[in-house]
Amino acid sequence: QVQLVESGGGLVQDGGSLRLSCAASGGTFSSYHMGWFRQAPGKEREFVAAISWRGTSTYYSDSVKGRFTISRDNAKNTVYLQMNSLKPEDTAVYYCAARRTWASVVAGSTYEYWGQGTQVTVSS
Repeated sequence: QVQLVESGGGLVQDGGSLRLSCAASGGTFSSYHMGWFRQAPGKEREFVAAISWRGTSTYYSDSVKGRFTISRDNAKNTVYLQMNSLKPEDTAVYYCAARRTWASVVAGSTYEYWGQGTQVTVSS
């Protein structure tokens, strides 16, 4: 059983930056591919980014490509999401998730473990 805890959310102005962290425990972190998702009020959960277990492959949604960067530190059992040039439409609860296969990384239903989420609010 893997436990995931997100942190780093908060309130930031349009154009600002935030760095989210997701700390894992209870499993072999380096065995899992990791993803970030987000859910805005009244909207469905949306894929944001994913990173392979060794960090050699990454994948981004078109809406964040070029602005967000996913990375991981397996020695610290942590995955990060650096968010730059934030926009009001990025406002959402951000979740990290873990899975053991790489296929269809955009599908939230394929992830085995989820964190509780951290709120990101971008003011205009």
